[in-house]
Amino acid sequence: MNIRVNGIDLWYEKTGDGPPIVLLHGNGESHRIFSVLTGQLSENFTVYALDSRDHGQSGKSRELTYGLMTEDTARFIEALGLDRPAVCGFSDGGIIGLMLASWYPGLLSRLVVCGASTSPEGTKRGWLRLFRLLYLITRDKKYRLMLTEPHITKEDLKSIDIPVLVLAGEKDMIRAEDTRFIAGSIPGAALRILRKENHMSYVINSPKLYGAMETFLRSSDG
Repeated sequence: MNIRVNGIDLWYEKTGDGPPIVLLHGNGESHRIFSVLTGQLSENFTVYALDSRDHGQSGKSRELTYGLMTEDTARFIEALGLDRPAVCGFSDGGIIGLMLASWYPGLLSRLVVCGASTSPEGTKRGWLRLFRLLYLITRDKKYRLMLTEPHITKEDLKSIDIPVLVLAGEKDMIRAEDTRFIAGSIPGAALRILRKENHMSYVINSPKLYGAMETFLRSSDG
């Protein structure tokens, strides 16, 4: 389905029945990375799997920033009249989730972030070198985005007042220090480092992500 919000056409898939949860994919991906998770969640939740601007089947955009995608998602939630949905975001989607929770108090009920970072320096150096090379070759704004953003501060994280679960792989491309900084700065946040997993191995069409967050989503706090 398509919906126009914030000056852009966003494509989304709606599945299941129950409390709403919005799924946000990573850089260069689409909602299809959550095919397995959507099936698992749809037994208990109404799942909204979204394609970010300039990704998947959503509209193309001259500009691409985390701020724009955060605004897109907030307007999407408001346009559909979703009542305090949960959000699960992977990588770029996790960054958007953190910014949503910080910028729009009261909009969300709870948040799961997987492999999120607070700045480009939160990514391990080898991966940053690769992204720089790819940007030089392609001039793709998606690579530029990862090299120049985000800029999430401790004060931003401290302002988040909903239950948050922070997930990362033991072999993640995100520096462990940044993952711990996120979890340690959000009041009451829970942290899980998944053994033997890398940045995407437990997320991309994997049944493991649901297992990692099922108890958190079902808990009654918040």
